[in-house]
Amino acid sequence: MRVPAPDPRAVREASLDELSRLGLPLPPPQFPLVWEPGDEIELRPTPEIEARIAVLHVILARCFGMPARAATGWLLESHLVDSVTPPEWQFVMGGRGDHRSFVLHHDALFSLAWVLGLAKELDPTVPVDERLVERMPNLVAGETFGQWRARILAAPQHPGDAAALLDLHYCLDWAYLEIEKAGGALPGLVDANAIGQRRWALEWAVVLRGPYHDEPPGWEEVDLST
Repeated sequence: MRVPAPDPRAVREASLDELSRLGLPLPPPQFPLVWEPGDEIELRPTPEIEARIAVLHVILARCFGMPARAATGWLLESHLVDSVTPPEWQFVMGGRGDHRSFVLHHDALFSLAWVLGLAKELDPTVPVDERLVERMPNLVAGETFGQWRARILAAPQHPGDAAALLDLHYCLDWAYLEIEKAGGALPGLVDANAIGQRRWALEWAVVLRGPYHDEPPGWEEVDLST
């Protein structure tokens, strides 16, 4: 569902108010907006987000001991191989790659779960909900991708709400990195890495349409440099 994007300046004002409430530094006045007036927004198709959640869940399972054969077998049987990026496939197949970076995807998974209505809130001061695993495919019990999709009955967020949360995490990402560079205290139990992962997922899931936006990036192509 493509809809007109909310007023980016009003959304940014709300994001800055939240940073102030949390006692975080505010980005400079020239900090860019995420979208422009007149742009449109939508979420990626629900099946695509469900596939990305399932892939990340399998990768995390590999991080914590799931055998490579079981992981690859599940992905093959679920017809999800095309949704796995080359670095992810190398890790699933042979454990190659930065193990720690894949573990950090736990927060990206949480963010995508929120997008599909599988998590109630995405509070920047609170770690991943411990009950999140209950809403993921039960790999141990052999739950298939199709069975999982039927069980969760995804209820995606409104694109405007997701875009507003993306803008907030864009600002939070900057603020948390500034706090950590200065050695300051963060407002909760979530660190800059987790905020960056949550932003990564939102940058991927929220599709911006307008004259200054390229086609939606692949998972590995999401740009978090600004």
